[in-house]
Amino acid sequence: MSGIYIHIPFCKQACHYCDFHFSTSVKKKGLLVEMLCRELELRKNELPEKEIRTIYFGGGTPSLLEAGELAKIFRTIFENYEVTEDAEITLEANPDDLSEEKIEILAASKINRLSIGVQSFFEEDLKLMNRAHNSGEALESIKLAKQYFDNISIDLIYGIPGMDSERWKENLQTTLELGIPHVSSYALTVEPNTALKKFIEKGKIKPVDDAMAKVHFEILTETLKSAGFEHYEFSNFGKPGYFSQNNTAYWLGKAYLGIGPSAHSYDGISRKWNISNNPLYIKALESNELPLETEELSNTDRYNEYVMIRLRTKFGVSIEEVREKFGAKYKKYLLENAEILLEKELLKNENEILHVTEKGKFLSDGIAADLFFLEE
Repeated sequence: MSGIYIHIPFCKQACHYCDFHFSTSVKKKGLLVEMLCRELELRKNELPEKEIRTIYFGGGTPSLLEAGELAKIFRTIFENYEVTEDAEITLEANPDDLSEEKIEILAASKINRLSIGVQSFFEEDLKLMNRAHNSGEALESIKLAKQYFDNISIDLIYGIPGMDSERWKENLQTTLELGIPHVSSYALTVEPNTALKKFIEKGKIKPVDDAMAKVHFEILTETLKSAGFEHYEFSNFGKPGYFSQNNTAYWLGKAYLGIGPSAHSYDGISRKWNISNNPLYIKALESNELPLETEELSNTDRYNEYVMIRLRTKFGVSIEEVREKFGAKYKKYLLENAEILLEKELLKNENEILHVTEKGKFLSDGIAADLFFLEE
């Protein structure tokens, strides 16, 4: 199975923490949609496995797409790709876009899963992050969406300056009361060249407190586990039957095609990425040229990526799979370097599969780095 990711690089306004590629000018949105369709046509034979099981609209803000633009993209996909009948088709949406009219349009399309960027149900958090919606719109959009969609995920951010544990608990309680079956939750990260970083440096916003973020993460995992969610990836929690198939395919190393400015693709051997510039992307596709670069991944690159991704998931690092995929040298290296982590109880070995322990969960990226194979 394979997947298609489509990047919609437009937003109403810039969130202070965001470093994704987007533009706040939508003047060329229609033309860019045409070029997305052209890229889909030009790359239709690229995926090693022809069956498409997941389609994901990310951004940016895909909920800015109009009905005709969505229809054009879907028509192109279904004319050029073999999409399974049960394909998961997700669209990321901002609460302020989700009027009942807009939700009806989305429900009438081929979209069967919504990912709503709530981030917080508190006004002060939304203002600090410069979100385009308010707390009332966050609540109302979910209530409306539930009338048309069963498969709904929301994003929540913890570790926000000024957010104490009680406010974080209230965010989670609101989520549970709304009956959301999937939650993606991330610690607020201060990325270079963002407004958030500049505001912290100038003292306008307090620095992110890593210790508080860790407390919030522990509250998150305990609260959702008690409510019947499975913590199937470091930042993702789902009720049975509601795991993100798109994300799961990515974590399992399945091939995917990334369409649009800045979008990445992966075929198991190489990685490709499009230019992060809307005018140059459009110009290239108008000439039927693909504005992308390619990186061939070495065996070590693929091993390190496998370890990094799998340790974040419930699937863990299979010792035997490491030998099969990468060779005996990597298996030996993995076991040698895992030994001290097992002794510290940051890793556990269950049936020859390495998992991060509860003690090590918040340190999973650092644990993965300790297992990376370093070329001499």
